[in-house]
Amino acid sequence: MKDKFRIIFMGTPEFAVPSLEALLSGPDQVVAVVTQPDRPKGRGKKLTPPPVKQLALANDVPVLQPTKIRGEDFLATLRGFQPDLIVVTAYGRILPGHLLNMPPLGTINVHGSLLPGYRGAAPVQWALINNDIETGVTIMQMDEGMDTGDILLPAAIPIEPDDTAGSLAVKLAELGGRTLAAALDLLRRGELSPQKQDDSLATLAPPLAKEDGLVDWSRPALAISGLIRGLDPWPTTYTFLQGTRIRLFCPQVVATAEKNLPPGTVCRADSQGIVVATGRDLLRIKEVQPEGKRRMSVEAFLCGSPLTVGTILGR
Repeated sequence: MKDKFRIIFMGTPEFAVPSLEALLSGPDQVVAVVTQPDRPKGRGKKLTPPPVKQLALANDVPVLQPTKIRGEDFLATLRGFQPDLIVVTAYGRILPGHLLNMPPLGTINVHGSLLPGYRGAAPVQWALINNDIETGVTIMQMDEGMDTGDILLPAAIPIEPDDTAGSLAVKLAELGGRTLAAALDLLRRGELSPQKQDDSLATLAPPLAKEDGLVDWSRPALAISGLIRGLDPWPTTYTFLQGTRIRLFCPQVVATAEKNLPPGTVCRADSQGIVVATGRDLLRIKEVQPEGKRRMSVEAFLCGSPLTVGTILGR
């Protein structure tokens, strides 16, 4: 096995940056970076390069931003870099088999879950939605299936009670970079042993849409709390207050023996938060974002919008 690999890296968002940083600071040579095209961003819709492109250019690494990746022309371009290995972290598109198998060592992926759990596009979000207590990353050998390739190296971390999809993604991105570096070290020594996934244990993490954020107050408080955390910062959860949409953040389950309150009923509203009846237990909401306004504490919200106990949310 070589002491130094020629690597093509494929990735796009902030989540992929620690993986590329790990490669750039290691012994291997990143011969090219493939990332998504620049996209309009912000109110001015200014064309903005992806975070991975910015890092690559800062390190004088050639950047490719193809609109089509399935043609022979693109494959020939990649082949011209003579890579030993392709590394993928959150590139954002499904890769064809002829591309995955082009380098001698194939293509490996940094996936944001402990496979075979949460195969798919939103593993970080679904781990929170389901109130898991642990998650992690998996370095895997890519095949043409949806995250079905052999496991090369997993790494786990606990999920903290106040984690959101935003905070957990940062932790997993950093963990992914460290685990990728460890996997490549093992590969250089010939000590990386692929393990087949147990398909009977597989779960899916499909993409999320804005409509998934509508809160059903008849569900248990714990389930609603997981949804709020899992959809923060995008697409966020929401309910309706007197016909106006309001986004919800920073949930806290409040165990209670109270019964017979219709789900969605406001039980308390003070500087500590808005406490709402659910299908089981109460849920305290500490931050909100009224439609057309910024995200704020409930204390700040109540200063301009007093909320009467007994109000029913969601109607």
